[in-house]
Amino acid sequence: MTTPWGTFALSRFPEDPRDRLRAWDAADAYLLRQLADREVPLTGDVVVVGDRWGALTTALAEHGPTQITDSFLAQEATRANLARAGVPPGTVRLLTTRDRPPERIDVLLVRVPKSLALLEDQLLRLAPALHRDTVVIGTGMVKEIHTSTLKLFETVIGPTRTSLAEQKARLILCVPEPGRRRPVNPWPYRYALPDGVGPASGRTVVNHAGVFCAERLDIGTRFFLAHLPATRGVRRVVDLGCGNGVVGTSVALANPDAEVLFVDESYQAVASAAATYKANGVPGHAEFRVGDGVAGVASDSADLVLNNPPFHTHQATTDATAWRMFTGARRVLRPGGELYVVGNRHLGYHVRLRRVFGNSEVIAGDPKFVVLRAVKR
Repeated sequence: MTTPWGTFALSRFPEDPRDRLRAWDAADAYLLRQLADREVPLTGDVVVVGDRWGALTTALAEHGPTQITDSFLAQEATRANLARAGVPPGTVRLLTTRDRPPERIDVLLVRVPKSLALLEDQLLRLAPALHRDTVVIGTGMVKEIHTSTLKLFETVIGPTRTSLAEQKARLILCVPEPGRRRPVNPWPYRYALPDGVGPASGRTVVNHAGVFCAERLDIGTRFFLAHLPATRGVRRVVDLGCGNGVVGTSVALANPDAEVLFVDESYQAVASAAATYKANGVPGHAEFRVGDGVAGVASDSADLVLNNPPFHTHQATTDATAWRMFTGARRVLRPGGELYVVGNRHLGYHVRLRRVFGNSEVIAGDPKFVVLRAVKR
């Protein structure tokens, strides 16, 4: 990626030589050109929010920015890209969305996330650190920026306008009004599960901003909950890609003797899973981990893995994440251990499971979803 601050070799995380997706796009490049063209002073406290793979943070590393991200993978990509660029450790401050935000921000750069709720939560958390002279610029592809996006910037921060589009990317230019009355942050959000979803029926779900289907139970998860396996005698269960933790919590309610590991690459998701588990007073034992799937989990250590894999990486449709989840699940399962997967029928996960496990069985299906079972032989 060539920028006004130099040319950088960037990659996503984990690195895969077969991956043809870049670690930056036109929105990143547009924002960096705007900073240079406007001669925005970067000598103060620079904060970069939602940097997809660390492209913005790496390009501006000489100015010692603070990066805030909800993604473990994005943070690891940033570390790798900074090291590749020869940036000394400690030059950039890496924070997550669960960390205390900076107390002062002189330049705020926002990569617009897919989730409007996550943007709302982050802007409300960061707004108190802005002052009248803070430069606020958002960026995203045209299809990612909507009227609701602009309205949110204006409601929380101040007068907002957009730039002309360049290479299908657009900027959001916002002028802070420190005295502006802001709405109360509505996150985290709670709701009760409907009847008919097994042991979790009527139980409380807690969702932090940005978690998939944060305001209601999505139909895929509801279908999965109705077809979970019996877990009597199961010692260790992994809720892989746990989201708000409703699947793992349901298992814990049905079998308090089971140890449940909740894992997701989203800090917001793992915080939600921990809150959901606690809200329901489950008597069992649980572990909550942010990471790249089951990386770091001991091999042959689990009896059951439950998985609802994502098939999008930001705006790109890909099965790379599902593939890593399936291969990781096979590694951590004990011989005879089982992987249960729910997914849209058209995704064809049974083909991938047969390649990884050598077997795949349909447990349940409807016109939209299918629950599959694979066994480690």
